[in-house]
Amino acid sequence: MHTATKCIQSGYKPKNGEPRVAPLIQSTTYKYDNADMVADLFDLKAAGHMYSRISNPTCGVLEEKISDMEGGVGAIATSSGQSAELLAILNLAKSGDHILCMSNLYGGTFNLFNTTLKKLGISFDFVNPYASAEEMQKLIKENTKAVYGETIGNPSLDVLDFKKVSELAHKNNIPLIVDNTFATPHLCRPFEHGADIIIHSTTKYIDGHASCVGGLIVDSGKFNFANGKFPEFTTPDASYHGLIYTEAFGNQAFILKARVTLLRDIGCTMSPFNAYLTNIGAETLAIRMDKHSENALKIAKYLEKHPKISWVNYPSLKSSKSYELAQKYLPNGASGIITFGVKGGAQAGKTVINNAELATLVVHVGDVRTHLLHPASMTHRQLSEQDQLKAGVSPELIRLSVGIEHIDDLITDLDKALKKV
Repeated sequence: MHTATKCIQSGYKPKNGEPRVAPLIQSTTYKYDNADMVADLFDLKAAGHMYSRISNPTCGVLEEKISDMEGGVGAIATSSGQSAELLAILNLAKSGDHILCMSNLYGGTFNLFNTTLKKLGISFDFVNPYASAEEMQKLIKENTKAVYGETIGNPSLDVLDFKKVSELAHKNNIPLIVDNTFATPHLCRPFEHGADIIIHSTTKYIDGHASCVGGLIVDSGKFNFANGKFPEFTTPDASYHGLIYTEAFGNQAFILKARVTLLRDIGCTMSPFNAYLTNIGAETLAIRMDKHSENALKIAKYLEKHPKISWVNYPSLKSSKSYELAQKYLPNGASGIITFGVKGGAQAGKTVINNAELATLVVHVGDVRTHLLHPASMTHRQLSEQDQLKAGVSPELIRLSVGIEHIDDLITDLDKALKKV
């Protein structure tokens, strides 16, 4: 099935007489008739729900839907996109290990990696995504456990060179983790281009309505975690009486280990109510992403010709340095995010933000409404000026998250705001 169909049909198959719409199961626990059945659940010998910190039927619908859309073997719904990143890294790396990241990451991701996880003893190197494979290889170490990047960088909008980074990762027997938040599985399916693990902030386009914070990890099932570099997957786990994940779960070892150890112990689980609302939002993902992309390209072309705009970046513009990569990996649309600079610098950009009416100032992207934001003083404020530039955040950069309102109204709104500069 196409992703537009999977948005609606995947994740929930009602039986005869059951609700057609996936129900909200707002319960922390589940009733069983037999003590041995529950013991088997705790020993991971049987499938089923024992406690909603670890799994829940409503969360399971969303997990299965997005996993199916991405072409994975399983997924975990988490309390936020940051939580998804945290669990994905901790499932692979421990104190003393190393991760190689593209430098054009979302500011919150950079802080998580470079500050919080650094305190836990995991080190990170950040490399320019346009660096050659040879330059990146020099940063790979014996203890490197993954390569990490974003399909579309936030807010640099650089499109990931999947071929280069996936070949780099697999040459070194490590997985490629990709944050696919901005593209969504409707516009790009990273597993088809060499990614092994996918991260989503479902808070953005998958939810689509800015009503729920959440995240997802999706496992391709293709990476060999028994290759000798990941002993936690191939040696007995004392907390499960000596269970070995690669032997017990095969190609689902990564996602099930994350669920039954990290989600169990840390508890950053998506609430059933948020999963319910996010699943409803995901049903319209395909038509929304088509409209976001259509509107964004029209506005990018409008801004490119505007006399008060100094530069515009959108992957589908021929002037974008990511244009060829966008044509290769995002042929059906480059999502709804544009960045631009106003002549007059940061202060002129803030004038536009302060005078727009439809385009509102919020710390968010990727919902049905149009938003403006100044990353250098907001989302990336905690980064040094040098790290901001590495992330693709120049002082004057304005991030525009284009909604699905009528295009004429959006252009009129921007035009009025630009007249105030």
